[in-house]
Amino acid sequence: MTADVDGADEPARLRHALVRSLIDAGWPSDPRVMAALETVPRHVFVPGVPLQQAYANDVVHTKLAEDGRPISAASQPRIVAMMLQQADVRAGHRVLEIGAGTGYNAGLLAELAGPDGQVTTVDVDADLVEAAAANLAAAGYGSVRVVCGDGALGDPSGAPFDVVIATVGAWRVPQAWLDQVAAGGRLVVPQRIRGRMTRSVVYERGTAGRWVSVDHQLCGFMPLRGGAADDPYSSIDLTGDGQVRLGVYQEQHIDAAALAGVLDRPRVQIRTGVRFGGSESLEWLWLWLACALPGGLSELHADRATRDTGVVVAPYGVWLMATTGRAALAYATVLDPVDGGTGVEVVVVGHSTDGGGLAERMAACVVDWDRRYRGHDVHLTLELGTEPASGSAAVPDDVCDAAHGRFVFGMPGSRLTVRWADAAL
Repeated sequence: MTADVDGADEPARLRHALVRSLIDAGWPSDPRVMAALETVPRHVFVPGVPLQQAYANDVVHTKLAEDGRPISAASQPRIVAMMLQQADVRAGHRVLEIGAGTGYNAGLLAELAGPDGQVTTVDVDADLVEAAAANLAAAGYGSVRVVCGDGALGDPSGAPFDVVIATVGAWRVPQAWLDQVAAGGRLVVPQRIRGRMTRSVVYERGTAGRWVSVDHQLCGFMPLRGGAADDPYSSIDLTGDGQVRLGVYQEQHIDAAALAGVLDRPRVQIRTGVRFGGSESLEWLWLWLACALPGGLSELHADRATRDTGVVVAPYGVWLMATTGRAALAYATVLDPVDGGTGVEVVVVGHSTDGGGLAERMAACVVDWDRRYRGHDVHLTLELGTEPASGSAAVPDDVCDAAHGRFVFGMPGSRLTVRWADAAL
């Protein structure tokens, strides 16, 4: 890692400052990863972007869909560093990346794999592939193979790989990715779990055909698209003017018409007594709710005006996690404790005509997690079966056993088990 940047050019100074900020904030700090971040010139991969923006700890959107949604980006450096640390790429490794984007992450992977390694990156859009290849060449990483194709299929001609890493989100993990992992290798994938929850999961081969997690971290990524494992996303306008929208994913079956005007229905507000202090993350509670609630969790996005006018209760932010019934909505927010103590208290807000039954269920799940599973490790296990025939919607049945902290979710051709550490196998 660069120890002294006095007299260095501005990009090098900004790279050093970025790395220093990540380390000071306590984010993943594997020296090899930090050295790669100090070496690879991120600004070369986002031409036209001001230097300060290129080296900010923030995402840089580089391509938008026709409706204005971002569909490609240079990911936030903090997330990049975290996933590279999970990948544990070593000198001489063969690496497959799903989602070339700007080519920046492939450059970092090439730096880690060294001259004796090989990095292949795949993207579905020809324009992104062309730009990524040009960026990599300009930055001195012209040896990276940049392939245009369906990322869900991987790169069978180059397999096997010591590491397969996806920089796009996936609901179901394509079998091709696992088939292309070499013996003793690993897959790193941002896997979406029951709606909004996405974890960057490191899978390694287990026994009896299972793949087991050795690490997983909260993240968010643009989904796979344009191929065999697309993960489509849509949103429901709850207010008619776009001020409050509910995210919907392919496995969630939400009646948009029944939710029209739901925020105008009677409101209940339930204090759970569950508190979080300081910088403590709510991510493990969100994961539990995503697993334990019948409809999983959806992202409820409300603009600032709806917060300020009290349409939604969100004093500490406008991104909320919600669940739905046929004509009911409940979401978790945080408020200051009524006793004036430290931290914040989880509060469930519900809108319905049934007296708040959905909100009561969500609040009970919050309390159950706090009493029985807070602070416990969570393990993920992936089992793949035969890929379904084209057009088949058949998936394995779900098993939701909250009493024992074990949840099994079916997807086409596979099933995912999420198990809290003290639950029986």
